[in-house]
Amino acid sequence: MYEVICKNLPKAERKIWHAHPVWFLDGNPIVGYSKLKSCTRLLFWSGQSFGVEGLTSEGSFKAAEVRYTDVTQIKKKDLKLWLTKAKNIQWDYKNIVKRKGVLERIK
Repeated sequence: MYEVICKNLPKAERKIWHAHPVWFLDGNPIVGYSKLKSCTRLLFWSGQSFGVEGLTSEGSFKAAEVRYTDVTQIKKKDLKLWLTKAKNIQWDYKNIVKRKGVLERIK
């Protein structure tokens, strides 16, 4: 997963955020993943706006996720599509505190 994300988001800044790898574009979180007890969770901060299948809504904002219990479940075609959507569809999480919890679409 790491290699596919890096290849498809070459301009993104990669860093460990809240103990998990996260990719940012212009300071805005785009995608990240975390190891949970039962699975690995791949999270797209603006994923609810992608308009594609395979992602499940997460939380009260615009995030969506997919959970994997085995590496064979990861479909590179889907991952690449979601990463393309993530570059082109973004909500402004970077300024969510300044806007008191209100998200604005920036792309």
